[in-house]
Amino acid sequence: KALDGAEDYSIVVPKEEIDAALESIDPGLREALEEAADRVRSFHQACLPVGWFDQATGLGQAIHPLESVGIYIPGGTASYPSTVLHTVIPARVANVKRVAIASPPQRDGATSPVVLAAARIAGAQEVYRVGGAQAIAALALGTETIPKVDKVFGPGNIFVTLAKRKLYGQVGIDGLYGPTETMIIADESANPVFCAADLLAQAEHDPLAIPILITNSLSLAQAAAKQVECQLRHLERRDVANASLANQGAIGVVDTLDQAIVLANEFAPEHLSLLVADPQTMASRVTRTGGIFLGEASPEVLGDYNAGPSHVMPTGGAARFASALGLHDFVRVTSLIGLNPSQAKGLYATAARIARAEGLTAHARAAELRLERGNQESATP
Repeated sequence: KALDGAEDYSIVVPKEEIDAALESIDPGLREALEEAADRVRSFHQACLPVGWFDQATGLGQAIHPLESVGIYIPGGTASYPSTVLHTVIPARVANVKRVAIASPPQRDGATSPVVLAAARIAGAQEVYRVGGAQAIAALALGTETIPKVDKVFGPGNIFVTLAKRKLYGQVGIDGLYGPTETMIIADESANPVFCAADLLAQAEHDPLAIPILITNSLSLAQAAAKQVECQLRHLERRDVANASLANQGAIGVVDTLDQAIVLANEFAPEHLSLLVADPQTMASRVTRTGGIFLGEASPEVLGDYNAGPSHVMPTGGAARFASALGLHDFVRVTSLIGLNPSQAKGLYATAARIARAEGLTAHARAAELRLERGNQESATP
């Protein structure tokens, strides 16, 4: 009540309410969500990991889906049905048995119908009206109302992020997501109207969003800056976008595109848009980013909604070591070691030698006893 202004509501969203939400939204919006869902599903089906076992080496891997996951869907300043699609669908493609959504209630105690419709389209089995740190705690630890899950997913505000950090280890965590980021690298061939539009699309997310343009063309930089000013006037969320641009936005001019690539790899942005004459060649030199958007026809806005890959990507430089959300996040990989006697025989002595160097004599004897038995069996007429 204090934080969201909501009271007298049910934490558990009934299935009937979810079904009704799907029927209540605009038919055109429903069609758009279903089309986006199909593309997200198709992309992740193509990414399904496959278990394997090699008889020649006696080694392999088994792939198991997680049993249960909880997905946090923000609902503070805006509703995000796209995030429902981009998190729930990969879980369902991975064959996770139980997928639960937590999202804060609106001021009237309801959940956004479009979020519920997206949950129905994506295949979430449970939806709970709970937000903030308490939602992460409920999913991680379990309550009388919300059974705990094995792993928690999804972006959120600073309280959500700190709760995820605190609970890591008691529950799996997909990542810690900060303010969203887009870096655009553009050359003289780029359209300044599109450069500005893409910067503003990023800026309207959050006053802390980071929109950056790097170019080797001073004339493009100047034209893009003018376009930002012009387009900003007509935005409904211009106050949010203006705060982002003023505090974190930048247009930088470099001597060469090589310098731009160095900056991109150093910054490791969540999104990197390449509005250059040869984006494919440039992309091959970029090693640190959540997602690369190749050329004018592949703007980051399509990545947000209906291109196919999940729009949940590492922020705050985490692309140095983390990847975009994908099928790998919803499965466990189990190593298989199934050596036959002839394969194992040549390994016992070296394993024992390493074990004795570590002072673990019981380890060494476990290998040596097998080696001795194998030698005895070989010597038996």
